[in-house]
Amino acid sequence: MKKIIKIITNKYFISLFVFIIWTLFFDQNDFMTIRERQKELDAVKGNIAFLNKEIVRMNNEVYELENNPDKLEKYARETFRIKHAGEDVYVIDKK
Repeated sequence: MKKIIKIITNKYFISLFVFIIWTLFFDQNDFMTIRERQKELDAVKGNIAFLNKEIVRMNNEVYELENNPDKLEKYARETFRIKHAGEDVYVIDKK
């Protein structure tokens, strides 16, 4: 028992204990802040992956629009409601 008390009252042990408690709870970069930042980083990495997929999809769509006149006509008709002479265009709203 005296050996345990002697270890606990050792100035190096007390300093180490205070340092660990300080860095875990009171420091600017404490344990909880690091966990929150890691979660934010994971969310941003997921967002980056999604946006990279969207970039690839949009680049493929642009390539198709530049090289395929049928796709370009379809895109113009759907987006800008362009029609040929003598055609009627009916717009259906999806709610």
